[in-house]
Amino acid sequence: MIVEQIWTGNAGRNFNYLIACAETGEALAVDPLDHEKCLARAKARGWTITQILNTHHHRDHTGGNQAVMAATGAPVLAHANAKEQIPEMTRGLHAGDTIKIGRTVELQCLDTPGHTMSHICILAHTDTGPALFCGDTLFNAGAGNCHNGGHPNELYGTFASQLSKLPVNTLIYPGHDYIVNNLRFTLDREPDNKKAQAMLPTMEKQDTNHPLVTTLGLEMEINTFFRLTSPSVIKRLREVFPDLPDQPDQKTVFLKLRELRNKW
Repeated sequence: MIVEQIWTGNAGRNFNYLIACAETGEALAVDPLDHEKCLARAKARGWTITQILNTHHHRDHTGGNQAVMAATGAPVLAHANAKEQIPEMTRGLHAGDTIKIGRTVELQCLDTPGHTMSHICILAHTDTGPALFCGDTLFNAGAGNCHNGGHPNELYGTFASQLSKLPVNTLIYPGHDYIVNNLRFTLDREPDNKKAQAMLPTMEKQDTNHPLVTTLGLEMEINTFFRLTSPSVIKRLREVFPDLPDQPDQKTVFLKLRELRNKW
């Protein structure tokens, strides 16, 4: 499996992806908003885009579908319940479905509601370890919002029952680059997080054409939405929410963090 992470450079700080089979040159385009860059990168690599996948229906992820379809004839894959929002979709995906690319790549579909109620992530199992293409569910050092058709209860469920149980060496490929602001939020909530302290200056200067690819293990250290039992996180939350119990459950901590992040 070959992964091309494409920095769009747009106001939304989107990442697009090509996932290719090394043997056949067939490629899957993930959320190809910047269709010109996606098509140009595929051409430069000698690949043929044979499928398009949308992690969810928001326009900043589906906006390039028709142009890529027109150029390649590739079908569109998305969550089975997103047909009304993605009318060009030709294959509806469910949890556990397999997406094959060429002869060597198989991806597993995860049903990951929260940012929207019809959001999918795709998980690759490779010789070098797993990789997660997570759209707007999980960001580097952060979590997706729930403003436009999602729900924080569902997002917590996705984090608790699926994402947190993946292997720690899972590579994380999100739909946007928000790592700097997310690290700042982590430090606002957990000022003594030494790993986030050390990373922030480097991330403020990083080349987004060659961004850091985190692992789930690193996310567990720097992403406040995984740090739900941290005494520092809970102490700071109780300053804002004084009625918070002394030992709040993890769901309560997650929901309070999501509430704060909405306004931060």
